[in-house]
Amino acid sequence: MSVHVPLSSGFVNGDVSFWYRSSGVPAPGPRLDGDREADVVIVGAGYTGLWTAYYLKRARPSLDVVVLEQEFAGFGASGRNGGWLTGDLAGSHARYARTHGRDAARRLQREMFSSVDEVIAVCEKEGIDADIVKGGVVNVARSTAQAARLRASVAESRAWGITEEDLRLVDPDAHLRVAGAVSATWSPHCARIQPAKLAQGLARVVRDLGVTIYERTPVTRIAPHRAETPYGTVRAGHVLRATEGFTARMEGLRRQWLPMNSSMIVTEPLPASFWESVGWGGAELLGDLAHYYMYAQRTADDRIAFGGRGRPYLYGSRVDARGHTHEWTVEALWDLLVDFFPAARSSSVAHAWSGVLAVPRDWCSTVHVDPATGLGWAGGYTGHGVTTTNLAGRTLRDLVLGEETELTALPWVGRKVRAWEPEPLRWLGVHSMYRLYRMADQRERSMPRTSVLARFADLITGH
Repeated sequence: MSVHVPLSSGFVNGDVSFWYRSSGVPAPGPRLDGDREADVVIVGAGYTGLWTAYYLKRARPSLDVVVLEQEFAGFGASGRNGGWLTGDLAGSHARYARTHGRDAARRLQREMFSSVDEVIAVCEKEGIDADIVKGGVVNVARSTAQAARLRASVAESRAWGITEEDLRLVDPDAHLRVAGAVSATWSPHCARIQPAKLAQGLARVVRDLGVTIYERTPVTRIAPHRAETPYGTVRAGHVLRATEGFTARMEGLRRQWLPMNSSMIVTEPLPASFWESVGWGGAELLGDLAHYYMYAQRTADDRIAFGGRGRPYLYGSRVDARGHTHEWTVEALWDLLVDFFPAARSSSVAHAWSGVLAVPRDWCSTVHVDPATGLGWAGGYTGHGVTTTNLAGRTLRDLVLGEETELTALPWVGRKVRAWEPEPLRWLGVHSMYRLYRMADQRERSMPRTSVLARFADLITGH
């Protein structure tokens, strides 16, 4: 590692995530041992699969629900993310409105806001301690161009039912002090969580409800009413795919969703004097308006967990499952962290890790169940999955049970999205996009408006 990145004596790279380092990596449970029948089989024991199992069993305790997981519950993005339980909607409101109208897009946004409180309520009810604090989220602009985008996004949000109470412009020093910040927004619809604790807590609860989770059981093929593994086949009325960033590994699905990498570092605990100096007195989440954006939280044990894009995409939709993070990514994240908070320079990096999220071709999430085949799925959260998975789980419940509800009428249900381009086009497109975004961020330091390079990058990938 470069000498300018201070690493703690116990620095770890990969090994799933810091969240599991602090809470403990669970020993995988038993694998499937032979064929069996079920009412519902769910492929993937991340947030989507666990929430779906939870709501199905709460609604119909008699249902036999089985979850198949290739590693252990919460191994993927659910145990590696930035810990943002946020009401932000994946994709643009306009895209959801094209097929179902503006009112439907507004309803989806309100459901996202209320889902933040739903997660908190379930955790309280079920005794899940996930370090949850609803401290809201601050997004800062650190250039004139970013500030113009910030104002435009607030103005546009009003058309989608996002009120002053939901999102407003604030003084950049009103909540916490970021070096170089010229403007900021504040929203109460966000809570800090410890991702691994939430995943493991949900796994415990669904097991207590009677759900069977088979771990170390990779699914090799999904077909109507069956999920096949090396250790047996589970036949069920419904087969629900909840594989998110690992979907490209499934037969015939390599181009459905793009597995995009995101990386994080976490510092050693910082003293009270640091938090006082930057005004970070609560559990606010922090983001910015750069194209090559960042996200951060103050952890329960007073560290900064700081994330952003590393190597965004591996050729052929490959996935590095163990979370190792490349040296230049660690350097870039550290440089950006101390650029935001120069006083953090006296700290050191304790852990670096990466994970994958799923990106659909139109960057909008989807939920679907086919009554004829029993096949269903949810995903494509583009980094907003901590909250969206809860809404997806409740929606899948209603779809599986054949109930027509307000959730099943939301505009993300049954969305048809074309596949990503074949290689090498998608590798070239994604890497070109992020190269252009990095160049645009550099140029915008001295520009009054968004760089044309960023607009071109958006056109390349339909962002």
